[in-house]
Order: sequence, then structure tokens, then C-alpha cells
Amino acid sequence: MSSPEFPVNSKYQFVQPPWSQNAVIYQVNTRQFSAQGTFKGVEAGLDHIKALGADIIWLMPVHPIGEKNRKGSLGSPYAVKDYFGVNPEFGSEQDFHDLVTGIHARGMKVIIDWVPNHSAWDCDLVTSHPQWYARDFKGDFRPSPWWDWDDIIEFDYDQTGLRTYMIDALQYWVKTFDIDGFRCDVAGYVPNDFWEQARQQLDKIKPVFMLAEWENRDLHEQAFNMSYAWSWNETVHGIAMGGLPLDKLRKYYSWNERSWPKSAYRMTFVSNHDMNSWDGTQHEQFGIFLKAAIVLSVIGEGMPLIYNSQEAGETKRLAFFERDPIDWQTHEIGDFYRQLITIKKSIPALFNGPFGATMIQVPGSHMDKVFAFVRQQGNDKVLVILNFSDAPVSVTFDSLLYPGTYHDLLSGKTCTLSRDQPMLMPAAGYTVLHQTITAS
Repeated sequence: MSSPEFPVNSKYQFVQPPWSQNAVIYQVNTRQFSAQGTFKGVEAGLDHIKALGADIIWLMPVHPIGEKNRKGSLGSPYAVKDYFGVNPEFGSEQDFHDLVTGIHARGMKVIIDWVPNHSAWDCDLVTSHPQWYARDFKGDFRPSPWWDWDDIIEFDYDQTGLRTYMIDALQYWVKTFDIDGFRCDVAGYVPNDFWEQARQQLDKIKPVFMLAEWENRDLHEQAFNMSYAWSWNETVHGIAMGGLPLDKLRKYYSWNERSWPKSAYRMTFVSNHDMNSWDGTQHEQFGIFLKAAIVLSVIGEGMPLIYNSQEAGETKRLAFFERDPIDWQTHEIGDFYRQLITIKKSIPALFNGPFGATMIQVPGSHMDKVFAFVRQQGNDKVLVILNFSDAPVSVTFDSLLYPGTYHDLLSGKTCTLSRDQPMLMPAAGYTVLHQTITAS
């Protein structure tokens, strides 16, 4: 039975909760967030996170980490030793309670990372229920094939007992700590029917918010509110690095509009823990196009993610298996995020998923360099123009959506645009314009 907040809506039954209509998500790497590397350290930073405009805090795994075959001196948070435990590196159960209470007191939600596909080699289940684990061709426990994840071993979801255990563990965290949902690691490696079973049981306790680290529309049918827009990130990165044509971005948005349910949230991001540690900082990934990518992630369709330290300039790749605290500083990227998020939250056309407007392309004279779109809803029209080339471009737009008098939401200036007057866009330039539509 569906929760009252998630009534049936055609095949894709979840109607997103109203509190999420213009929400922004913020990822916390507890180990690196503060000098202490603890829940208390995160709690001390909650006002900072709130001031950015975040509504959902996603905490990376909070569980004890396996010691057998661990990587580095502290191990990966994704090698879970005890699904019912709190990692003593981060603090006590009471410390975690206090953190959740502090998040809720500030009007934010909290989801925790859940690692259902695999456990640490010395997880308590290895000895108590060895039949719940997948085996390789020799009959031995196996890490996930084709990856270098040799610090973990995979579960076998054909085992009914494993499914019952994992759902009980998920329920425990909602019941005991009053968390608001889960970010589910490599969600597509676990059968979708398990997620449907889990969602039904969790919603009996309270309506939860579920984020899948995966990109598949069917996960939204009965289980997940939001999924990763990995292909969005890979496309924008490829364009920024000069390896992909701009048309690849148009293909993403065509796919997003026509193939995915309108009710599904897609998480758009320029950084996260995987990218930062293994692929590079936001500056390494996007170069001179970083701000244009951030504009598109926040003002375009999707729920934007901020990974902790982006707002401080993300000056380094954070170590994954050791302590490596963030170098906190005031930085223009933080101010930029705050400005864009304030804009997003103030104009309903820019809201998430079914609450906001669909992006409509505005064709121009340099389709290989300039990406432009409108989001229009009610009396509001927002025009966004992005120059994804490393040189200035003089561009014209022969579209009925283009002309008019606008308020520049970033500079505060007023401008009047016409189809026969070129706009000069600087290299890697961006503009976000607002027009109030009056009835004719």
C-alpha cells in the first residue's frame, strides 16, 4: 500500500513529497569534513551547510569498517563490518542521535549511505550466514567482478534470508535514529524487486527519501525518488575537456525528457566523493567551464548536489582511506552556489521534477558552441545561455522565446534582447535572465 505522501500516479507511482520541490542535496564525508573527523565535527558545521541552501544532508556510510583486507590504515567506508553498528571512528550512537536531531532542528532531512551489494570480509554475516554470499568459479567468496574492490565480498540476493535481514537493518536506522532515507550504493547491482520490497516496509514507518547510485528509469517505478545523472556529468565533462560535441548534451536532455518519468528526480553534480578522490577536483574536471557547469547543474532540470569542500574551492583530492581534512576557506565558488540556489528556490519554474518547468531549447547561430534554453512556468520565464567554447562568440537567436526585456539574475542589470541583435558571449561565459510574463 502506498504512503499518503506517495499516491499512485500511473505506472510510476511516487508523487514526490512537497518539501522536496526545490530541495538541494549536500554530501558529507564525515572523516574529512572537520579537523576532528567525527559526527560532532559535522554537527558544528550544520549552520554552514544550511546557509548554502541545502535541504538534504547525505552522510557517507556511518557503519564500522572491516579490518580484513582493508585498504589503507582506516579502510573504505563502503566495506561495512556491521550493518547495525556505528563507526567508533566517528563517535558514539548518542553522537549520531545528536547529529540527526541537529539536522532536523534546522529544517533539513538526513539520509545515510547504504551498502547492500557487498560487505567487508570480516562482516559478522560471513560466519553466521556464509550462504548469503556469492561465490566465484572456485567456490570462494568473491569481490565484485571486474572492479578492484578486493576489500569487499558480494552478497547473493537469491537468498531470501539476506533480503529479510537487509530490510530489518534498513528499518532499524529509521526506527532508532529517525533518519529520513538512504543513498543506496551501486543500487543496480541489487535486484529491483528487493528495492520494491524494502520501500514498502520502510514507508510503513515513515515516508522515506531514496536516492539510487544508478541510472535506470525503472528504479523510479516503485522504489526510488532520485537517481544519479551520471551521463549528464560525463557529457558535460567530455564537452569541457574538448572530447565531445555539444550535441551530446542535447541528446542527454532529449533522453531525459522523453524516456524518464516526469516524477523522477535526477541528481546533477559536478563533483562527488568518487570523482574527487579518483578523477580529480571540480577544477581538474571542468577547467574554465566550471561555473557554466555549475549553472547548468543548479538552474537546469535536476536536483543539484554539492560535495563537501566544493564551496571552499575543492583545493585537493581527498584521501579515501586515510584522514585528510578539508582545507576550509571562503571561496567564490561557495558564494556562486549560494547565489544560484537562492535563484532556484525563488522561481517555481526552476523547481525540481514535476514541480518545475521542462527545459525548451533556444536554437542559435552557433549550435556547436552555445547551449541555450528557457524554463517557463506561470508568469516566470528564465533564459539561460552558456558558451561552451574557449573563445568569445557573437551569437544570434532566431526564436520567439528569445526577445524581450530581462532582469539579469547574476548581475542585477536589465537588458533588452532582440532576434536581429547579436549577443557577445565571453569564453566559457554564462548568463541567467528572468522575465516576468504579463497577460496580453
